[in-house]
Amino acid sequence: MNEQPTTHFGFRDVPVADKQKLVGEVFTSVARSYDLMNDLMSFGVHRLWKRHFVAISGVRKGDRVLDLAGGTGDIAALLKPVVGEQGEVVVGDINAAMLGVGRDRLTDRGLVAGLRWAQLNAECLPFPDNSFDAVTMAFGLRNVTDKDKALADICRVLKPGGRALVLEFSRVQNELFGKLYDFHSFKVLPRLGQLFAGDADSYQYLAESIRKHPDQQTLKGMMERAGFGRVEVRNLSNGIVAIHRAYKF
Repeated sequence: MNEQPTTHFGFRDVPVADKQKLVGEVFTSVARSYDLMNDLMSFGVHRLWKRHFVAISGVRKGDRVLDLAGGTGDIAALLKPVVGEQGEVVVGDINAAMLGVGRDRLTDRGLVAGLRWAQLNAECLPFPDNSFDAVTMAFGLRNVTDKDKALADICRVLKPGGRALVLEFSRVQNELFGKLYDFHSFKVLPRLGQLFAGDADSYQYLAESIRKHPDQQTLKGMMERAGFGRVEVRNLSNGIVAIHRAYKF
């Protein structure tokens, strides 16, 4: 009898075919409290990480940028002034609830022109080859079922010379700090999630998903195998998160 291939959903092994649905349920559940979730997970520092992420992106006036897992609109709101009136930011997310929250938030701020919103799967992007000057992905890659496939498709849709930037939770570099971070993630965070959002399980999954995500050097190697060159890694906050920046040649 053939066994179904499995993958990780947090610390659980689940059938590959089920992960997308399970991740979708988590993000539908936390969509309205996503900013709160990020504040609880990062002590509010995620806002500074995102600003730095965009600041070093190399995005310029007139660029066309694809922001994956961008449903909150946080990165798009930072990118839009950079690309200017002649540029465009396409916000892609697999989760309709997240897209709705982000689109409403940015519309309320008057950010409409030059923004497009698309529900899509990062593993099979619905764009032609060589379509974008840059592709960004903040805090989304760890939830993708087939990361290698997603990275290869990101490379495909980039123009030659284009840049891919991934901001993601990573491996803490200091052992003592890592122990404190683990305590916060597994003992404190789910309780805060229950207290403030009425959802401990989703926060538990998100903490677990961070630990299952490839560390800095492993992800660097994955990006190189996907076809990228000059992959650079920059740790922030002692490696709680890392920015991977790579180029398509």
